[in-house]
Amino acid sequence: MSVEGTIQGLHHITIVSADAQRTLDFYTHVLGQRFIKQTVNFDDPGSYHLYFGNSTGQPGSVITFFEWPGAAKGHPGIGGTHHFALQVADRDGLLKWKRRLTDLGVAVDGPLDRHYFTSIYFHDPDGTILEIATLGPGWTIDEAPEAIGTEFREPPAEMLIRNRDEARIRAETWPEPVPQITPDMALNAGMHHITAIGSDINRTQAFFGDLLGMRRVKMTNNFDDPKSAHWYWGVGDGRPGTIITYFERDPDNEPRMRMGAGQTHHFALAVPDPETQLAWRERLVKAGLRVTPVLDRVYFKSIYTNDPDGHIVELATAGPGFAVDEPQDELGHSLKLPPWLERHRAEIEGVLTPLRVPAWPLAEPAKE
Repeated sequence: MSVEGTIQGLHHITIVSADAQRTLDFYTHVLGQRFIKQTVNFDDPGSYHLYFGNSTGQPGSVITFFEWPGAAKGHPGIGGTHHFALQVADRDGLLKWKRRLTDLGVAVDGPLDRHYFTSIYFHDPDGTILEIATLGPGWTIDEAPEAIGTEFREPPAEMLIRNRDEARIRAETWPEPVPQITPDMALNAGMHHITAIGSDINRTQAFFGDLLGMRRVKMTNNFDDPKSAHWYWGVGDGRPGTIITYFERDPDNEPRMRMGAGQTHHFALAVPDPETQLAWRERLVKAGLRVTPVLDRVYFKSIYTNDPDGHIVELATAGPGFAVDEPQDELGHSLKLPPWLERHRAEIEGVLTPLRVPAWPLAEPAKE
């Protein structure tokens, strides 16, 4: 079967956490994410694998964590992810997030005008860089819809790091406290994009554009490092939730990514079904890439390969979804194990620290 056009967008991102409860508290109470699955790393069942997302855990909304208790902090670099972004509708919602996070003691950079969207940046407790980005104005602000990604676009000079009005940016926030997440700031639409670091942008284009068939939607430079190329790939018209972007860095000056707390273990793109996934596996093998067998992750099936710089890239099926082993209204409230680990439940529970799981939806304002 043909696989052209079958990548549906982002599926999930998986990050290393040094403390499962701390991560749970931050992503639920601070960011308002739903805790959708409490399970273990199927490849290392003595450690937690936590899943967060929107109310149903829709592909593209899912953020997952491997708990490596007490892990040393990792460091971004070539072959790793720089940050991931969640989406909010507009600038007002973004400013409310800045005020909410700042009042909770979280340091925030921005809002920064990225020409195609506006965003703020902050860190989770393990040091992962998170961005919240607006939906617009979009890719067509400087290119016609049918021509996006076909020509290099110089970043606007006033948006580059050397020329920005830093005092104005620091001062800009919502005028009143935001103790609760209002509907216009809810992050239930999921991820906006994932940004990784590579060493050769044309080689990255060959992987995401030529091999995986994703559309290049923008060629520009990094607004914070103008000598570094920054290219974007997406699906269809490049809607948020389908976007992968890469910074190109010089391997003589940029270190390799060091895995550890706060670093991405892998990210996943969504494919519709197991048949399409098998066809993708055949295509990747024929291209000479290392590809795992199909692995049953209960909530989806997965294959794993690597981008040209070694970053783990997964292709995951859209289903069967997170309600396959517990009712929708009880997601995340008890430890779920795959059938082949169920006989080891007592042993596994003996090494895991029980989690305090909040009710959904959250009944109280977030507390610091």
